[in-house]
Amino acid sequence: MDKILDPRLQRLTLINEPLPAKPELDQLPTFEVFVKTRANRPWRHEGSLHASTLEMAFVFAKEQYSRRGTCLSIWVIATHDLFVTDYADNQEDIYDQFAESPDCSGEEWEVFHMYKRGTQHTHAGQVNAPTPQAALACARTTLERPKPVLNAWVGAASKFRKSTAEEEAMWQTTPEKLFREAIDYKTNEKIKAFKAAQS
Repeated sequence: MDKILDPRLQRLTLINEPLPAKPELDQLPTFEVFVKTRANRPWRHEGSLHASTLEMAFVFAKEQYSRRGTCLSIWVIATHDLFVTDYADNQEDIYDQFAESPDCSGEEWEVFHMYKRGTQHTHAGQVNAPTPQAALACARTTLERPKPVLNAWVGAASKFRKSTAEEEAMWQTTPEKLFREAIDYKTNEKIKAFKAAQS
């Protein structure tokens, strides 16, 4: 520490003592949530949340991301289990940085693409590879890309908590869930109609 010249601070003994070590952060880990809204659409990254375990994150994800909007399926994975690429420059494909992989066998990996800044990552498909880097190299040749990929995420399929067919049945009872959106109650219109009928 540099010598302090201010006499008011020189009188304080605190600044001459070593600072105590900071305790480890006690924050809960983060998890990424992917939601499938319709049968013909891919899973899309909806956001992140904090939870103590993967199973608890799945419970929170159901409450947070499927309570109002349409939902068919939810996937959850710990943020630290995702391999994230750098961002490519505009109109450049992130896959240009990866050579073709000679080994497209091994563990299953889920691949997500972002095509434009400000949009969410969407599920592009699944590949087999020994490592996440090799998975991207395999994805380069096996997955269709309608336009250049700005950024890619890769996660081992075994690390995801995916909703089961039994769990997905709860979303089929009320697929649109319009009754949960406040705007669909049209309260002001009903009040005006009631007042008009009273006058």
